[in-house]
Amino acid sequence: MSIITPEAEVFLEKYINNPSPTGFEAAGQRVWLDYLEPYIDEWRTDNYGTAYGIINPEAEFKVVIEAHADEISWFVNYISEDGFIQVIRNGGSDHLIAPSKRVNIHTRKNGIVKGIFGWPAIHVRRGKDADMKPTIENIFIDVGANNKQEVLDMGITIGCVITYEDKFMVLNDRFYVGRALDNRIGGFCIAQVARMLKENKVELPFGLYIVNSVQEEIGLRGATMIADTIKPNVAIVTDVSHDTNTPLMKKKQQGNIASGKGPDLTTAPAVHNNLLNLIVDTAEEKEIPYQRSASSRYTGTDTDAFAYSNGGVPSALISLPLRYMHTTVEAAHKDDVENVIKLIYETLLKIENNHNFKYL
Repeated sequence: MSIITPEAEVFLEKYINNPSPTGFEAAGQRVWLDYLEPYIDEWRTDNYGTAYGIINPEAEFKVVIEAHADEISWFVNYISEDGFIQVIRNGGSDHLIAPSKRVNIHTRKNGIVKGIFGWPAIHVRRGKDADMKPTIENIFIDVGANNKQEVLDMGITIGCVITYEDKFMVLNDRFYVGRALDNRIGGFCIAQVARMLKENKVELPFGLYIVNSVQEEIGLRGATMIADTIKPNVAIVTDVSHDTNTPLMKKKQQGNIASGKGPDLTTAPAVHNNLLNLIVDTAEEKEIPYQRSASSRYTGTDTDAFAYSNGGVPSALISLPLRYMHTTVEAAHKDDVENVIKLIYETLLKIENNHNFKYL
């Protein structure tokens, strides 16, 4: 029986479709908190928008389960005299997929203004332009304006944030597909853990902080701030990792991770081995499938921010295999989503009050 209810899938679709670009996460956080609130004792936010729910807020021993809420996007950087817009990245946006994409330009005064990433037709790309490729310097947005003043009159200014308008879908009743599964699908997973704890009437022996951090896509900024605020004793982070079994991937360099075969458990310097061993033992005991990967020096996820905060916090990373990361068709297998939720839930049941993860 699926642990993801129809009501949860309705939330997931709403949450994925709600724009939450880096630095502008508030609306998505509101959607997330509205869903989470029945399953927690209280919730809080910090000055930059990281949101978190708390179970047992009076407890001294604090365990964090965390995902990040922000999605990659673009900024308006230049408006030409003839009314075309050039952009810069907000996070790791891929310029190769931009041409022919429809976009939402978020303005302060006029709400969303529609636009498109234009591109010269194949008929006119001849001679030295035959192999023209998109670059960050040549991609541009067309909003149907005749000149710069018309663009300004729409409320579009330098610094307006831009998101793709692609929506959530289910592929072959097997994959959740959409933009920003990296990593709002993680926010979905930790919210389901909170739901299961409530519905199963679990009495945790510690304080649980369900954290949805901001600004991960530009350098783990939200996690860095909130780790200092909460000062947790343990942190379990969930993010996405690359499904390397699709065409053009390089398994020897990028690891052998496949959708549908379970969560990806990472070994890395920031990952605390004793906490990781607890997670692995839990997966094996509960017959939850899992895969293994390794990261050199750092994980590139919020795990690094929590691990190296407050004198060192035992931290681990449970990743969801994802196809086509940083595109508008990111795809996650339903079975993997369920197993990430199960593994976090079951691991929490193994953590004791004042659990000692020290090596010596």
